[in-house]
Amino acid sequence: MKKIIALTTALVLIIMFAGCNANNSASQTDAETKAAASTSASKASEKTTSKSKDTDNSGKTLVAYFSATGTTEKTAKLIAVCENADIYEITAAKPYTSEDLDYNNSDSRTTKEQNDDTVRPEIGSKKLNLDGYDTIYIGFPIWWGEEPRIMDTFVESYDFNGKAVIPFCTSGSSPIDTAEKNLKSNANGGDWKDGRRFSAETDKDEIQKWLKTL
Repeated sequence: MKKIIALTTALVLIIMFAGCNANNSASQTDAETKAAASTSASKASEKTTSKSKDTDNSGKTLVAYFSATGTTEKTAKLIAVCENADIYEITAAKPYTSEDLDYNNSDSRTTKEQNDDTVRPEIGSKKLNLDGYDTIYIGFPIWWGEEPRIMDTFVESYDFNGKAVIPFCTSGSSPIDTAEKNLKSNANGGDWKDGRRFSAETDKDEIQKWLKTL
């Protein structure tokens, strides 16, 4: 009789121990499944956030410039470096030659263009997408006291509403005032700021000092 009771007790203990092990295993499996799901969701969230950052261009700065001889290009590139900005060169569909730029010749291409404020030379560079840019610097040389007519083509071709537009020019001595006034008048919107004239000898230090005043 005692042997039967002992065997019965041992059998009950074995069954109970097996049940506990099964419960512990199930609990561990559930915990591992939940942890894996949480990790997967976290990684998915990180990927979504990373993708969002990659496609968000808001707040960016652009330097757009026209330069027939390279002087304005130098200044534009210095501004782009200082502002960590994208850069875009405005080129003419029909490039300007040295003969075209001869201001002593009343029959030169640029003389004729500058004497007619309705002329709009065609732009040859790829069309811009201004989405995402909050600030746009616009650079050009001064021709016959004003902006090159291709700059009027440029400002009339885009919508600058909601963007800060900062003109700058290069010249020997001619001021930017008239060109700035013309461009602002011809442009499609934009919050136009006071412009600045630079000489051919302008360096990075001078650019940085100007940028700090904006």
